[in-house]
Amino acid sequence: MDLRIFTEPQQGATYDDVLAVARATEDLGFDAFFRSDHYLTMGGDGLPGPTDAWTTLAGLARETSRIRLGTLVSSATFRYPGVLAIQVAQVDQMSGGRVELGLGAGWFAAEHAAYGIPFPAKRFGILTEQLEIVTGLWGTPVGETFDHAGEHYTLTDSPALPKPVQRSPLDPSRAGVPVIVGGGGPTRTPRLAARFAAEYNQAFPEVASVPGRIAHVRAACVEAGRDPETLVQSVALVLCVGRDEAELARRASAIGREVPELRANGVAGTPDEAVERLTWLAAHGVERVYLQVLDLADLEHLQLVAEQVAPHLPGA
Repeated sequence: MDLRIFTEPQQGATYDDVLAVARATEDLGFDAFFRSDHYLTMGGDGLPGPTDAWTTLAGLARETSRIRLGTLVSSATFRYPGVLAIQVAQVDQMSGGRVELGLGAGWFAAEHAAYGIPFPAKRFGILTEQLEIVTGLWGTPVGETFDHAGEHYTLTDSPALPKPVQRSPLDPSRAGVPVIVGGGGPTRTPRLAARFAAEYNQAFPEVASVPGRIAHVRAACVEAGRDPETLVQSVALVLCVGRDEAELARRASAIGREVPELRANGVAGTPDEAVERLTWLAAHGVERVYLQVLDLADLEHLQLVAEQVAPHLPGA
């Protein structure tokens, strides 16, 4: 099982704070460092303010050497798809081919209002077209042009440059980076994942619902004529682990959460409890878990998981 560290810098973090967590992620043997793509805190004052996701990842691309880097997830409302394709391809080049793109429709209306970003009532069509355009630009052979005429975007005679370093997981003959699509809907999102994604992510699901959602997206793959085994199944869950109840309570308090709720909904409790939760997920088809780390100053938390949880997981 892959363990990835996932952060929420909009809650209040500088680039240096994020860099410290990314370096710990790399040094401690985790597979990847991911971050949210938000511009407004969801609680607290958010000081010193948000950091832009792709600006941050560009910096991390040059200051790390092994871990994968990406967003969970970028909002389709924040950037034109042509601009996003250029940004992601450039950061992929800067990292030597270690970037992944999580892309979603966007949901947080308040951050759009706060920074003057349009927030259409209907966004699924925008997300679909963005996925068509971003993957189409990357996959267009060098020397050819890309065109798109859709409801939301029109591209004419695009040189479709630059290209990512990586090859598309869905078609290795074309350039591309792994795309992550996620959501809880039973029909439209699984179909979108089957069409475009290397990975389907469930963000903070009720744990008992995970196998059913996996079944939905695997069925969508079959419907699309795709082998379900080619789509990585992942979940994102909050992390809160302590060696004993006192340490667990301290970490829960630091992120403003209650221990019973964390135990029910996250990867939380003692190291043995964390191993039990992750092993259960693996048994039900989850291949990758994003551990949401909310206290970016607590690097000892990551060390505890690396030393007492990760070595005891399936495939370790």
